[in-house]
Amino acid sequence: MAGKPKRMSQVKQILQQHNQGHGNKTIARNLNISKNTVKRYLEKYRSSKIRLSTLLKMEDHVLEKVFHPGNPAYKDKRFEELKENLDYYVKELGKTGVTKQLLWEEYRLSNPTGYSLSQFSYHLSQHRLTKNPSMVLRHEPGDKLFVDFAGKKLSYVDPTTGEIIECQVFVACLPYSDYAFCMAVPSQRVDDFIHALTCCLESLGGAPRALVPDNLKSAVIKANNYEPTINRALEDFANHYHMAVVPTRARKPKDKALVENQVKLIYNRVYARMRNQQFFSLSQLNRAIREHTLKHNQTRMQNRDYCREEHFLSNEKHLLQELPKEAFEIKYYKEYKLAHNNHIYLGQDKHYYSAPYQLIGQKLKVIYTRSMVRIFHRHNLVAVHKREYGIGKYTTAE
Repeated sequence: MAGKPKRMSQVKQILQQHNQGHGNKTIARNLNISKNTVKRYLEKYRSSKIRLSTLLKMEDHVLEKVFHPGNPAYKDKRFEELKENLDYYVKELGKTGVTKQLLWEEYRLSNPTGYSLSQFSYHLSQHRLTKNPSMVLRHEPGDKLFVDFAGKKLSYVDPTTGEIIECQVFVACLPYSDYAFCMAVPSQRVDDFIHALTCCLESLGGAPRALVPDNLKSAVIKANNYEPTINRALEDFANHYHMAVVPTRARKPKDKALVENQVKLIYNRVYARMRNQQFFSLSQLNRAIREHTLKHNQTRMQNRDYCREEHFLSNEKHLLQELPKEAFEIKYYKEYKLAHNNHIYLGQDKHYYSAPYQLIGQKLKVIYTRSMVRIFHRHNLVAVHKREYGIGKYTTAE
């Protein structure tokens, strides 16, 4: 079934998970997209005859030229009409003598141009699977990293004003060894979340094959119009470290039971032991958190003759992926029209950057990080600049 084209960061996730050996159905479930969509993008990848490593290194707007040369975008009304009645069909299937064939015949009476029996059965089966999932969670070393924010905050005192500054607490754990990482950050904003993830991977000394966040989207505070969405930033982050993003399913507490249990342990072994201490900076607070988290990881586990740290160092750390040499930078995405002076105006910095004068009046897509500004026209890179922060100034390519 054709539909709205996927973001290239999500297409990279399809390729990442395919490269890790996941089947189409697993990838579809992890990314919450249809199996046919996964199949279609993998077919396009194979027909492109471009090496996977090359595709994953491409900028998103260059990659889009490979997968969407014509950029089609339309929505199939048949699925929207069927989706409204899927719960009814599932309920009817439980009645004596009712079959998919019978339900499809009734469906086609009111929808003569609707799905064929095979497509109808497929969507009905997928819907039934999502209504009644059942699985045993088994974890392999170096496979996943669960991440979440603790519900309770920590704080420090501003020494100049006496104000109590509350902080969010980021918690992560490797489910195989149950090895934990914990740190305080100013907020749950995208940049703070990505910073915590980066510090976590550096502390672990490697990256797992998959990142498993809770549904953080509703908790992220959007500070301004220039901040990327949590999904896009997290996809870019995961692609940089060659990880797949496999979010926990909504309203499925078993999916995140391990990290929530880790949070409870952090409350007991970090929060409680710091309750009578006073801190005067975020760095001072984090030093204390690191000390107590280390003690937690070095505490013997119940019914085990080893601690989390021993288990991690012996059986898991060497299986983590090597970290890339280049540090990750959050990408920001904007679209601007090239002015008559052949410059675009980057509103966040109030700074001007040049592009070829032949494109005056054309809409250009701009991808920028903390250090670089890249300008694209119809998927082609047309200008690269070092990012400058001078308000009202111009950066012009020679």
